[in-house]
Amino acid sequence: MAKAKTLYVCSACGGTSPKWAGQCPDCKAWNSLVESIAEAPPVNRFSGYAGAAGEQGIIELASVQLEPEQKASTGIGELDRVLGGGLVPGSVILLGGDPGIGKSTLLTQTLGLLSQQMSCLYVSGEESPRQIGLRAQRLELNCDRFHLLPETNVERMLAIASHSNPDVMVIDSIQTVYTDLLQSAPGSVAQVRESAAQLVRYAKRSGAAIVLVGHVTKEGALAGPRVLEHMVDTVLYFEGEQGSRFRLIRTIKNRYGAVNELGVFAMTDRGLREVSNPSAIFLSGHKTAVPGSVVMVTREGSRPLLLEVQALVDESRLGNPRRLCVGLEQNRLSMLLAVMHRHAGVVMYDQDVFVNVVGGVRISETAADLPVLLAVLSSLKDRPVPQGTAVFGEVGLAGEIRPVPNGPDRLREAAKHGFKRVIAPKQNLSRKDAEGIELIGVERLDEALEHAFG
Repeated sequence: MAKAKTLYVCSACGGTSPKWAGQCPDCKAWNSLVESIAEAPPVNRFSGYAGAAGEQGIIELASVQLEPEQKASTGIGELDRVLGGGLVPGSVILLGGDPGIGKSTLLTQTLGLLSQQMSCLYVSGEESPRQIGLRAQRLELNCDRFHLLPETNVERMLAIASHSNPDVMVIDSIQTVYTDLLQSAPGSVAQVRESAAQLVRYAKRSGAAIVLVGHVTKEGALAGPRVLEHMVDTVLYFEGEQGSRFRLIRTIKNRYGAVNELGVFAMTDRGLREVSNPSAIFLSGHKTAVPGSVVMVTREGSRPLLLEVQALVDESRLGNPRRLCVGLEQNRLSMLLAVMHRHAGVVMYDQDVFVNVVGGVRISETAADLPVLLAVLSSLKDRPVPQGTAVFGEVGLAGEIRPVPNGPDRLREAAKHGFKRVIAPKQNLSRKDAEGIELIGVERLDEALEHAFG
């Protein structure tokens, strides 16, 4: 196969150079030249995968067949949840996570279940067949129809796949795959981008669902070019605290379902087991109310969750008191403390404030504002919020308590777990959604503090 001509493109200004240099000759940026293909190679035996999905030409949108997507269940309910119901034929999924968090284990389990009803192919670029076999044996999987391919060259990979026609392919991992069209090492930006592009084109033309395993950087982002996340249909992140047996899968992007869906798993010696009632594991077992602990009702995707927010306030000996958060945005905590000072008269400029969301869940929605402030004030005053109380609500800069989406679902989740009292925005409360619960609607921050502490 003829080699494609390559050149080096500056990622900062887009300028080109026939050879690599440490500094871009146009914008003078350092280490910004990335190898790229200058022109398409001549037609070859893989040219069937080079075009985009579908036939070329202008079509009328009204003539497009709009049958609903047929989604294949993976056999794992929590994984189906984050995928939007299951695997869609022709879709490409990118799964990222820290080393050792359970990506290969989950995919091995998934293919072990799917292989009993459809054709599956596990392409391994990092592990030997013996390693994967030992894992499958530990997981007690039926391997009679489990097909394995140790390969890292994308052209050979696609040639084999074109003969076996698998319904599902797993590429573990995309950072180990390379193409003969480029001379750079596997894992480089150009190799990852071009290899993923070929796999995406194959998926769209053949109808096979492909799962790409991606490495993450030390900052927690997916390694490789950002365009990789734009090329695929679904992006999933594997999360979990160091030393915890619980694993979370969060949907960052999904063209076939809702984003921010959350799947919860528990790591065991027999692999990952799905947790059907995650609220129960995220709540502590305090027999009595303790200062600095508040139960909040959050929502991840389509699922309401009960989480415990813990705060510790201590006198600071530093000129600049510390503001530390785990699971929450630190800048928002500083803003909320300023609101509490301005509209409730609570001074925090001489106190260190530490806030933690139990269970390793990261909360980004504003419904956590009111629970965080109540937990902080509870720790400062050393007075617990009454036991059996759940809280949610957004706090505005003017001190008002603003409503949050899906209030009825949050109330039903609190009632299901036996909570007898809910402090929430007045606009979110409805008697028909939570019978048997004392509903306390608040409109201002000082009202909420009065109802919580009397």
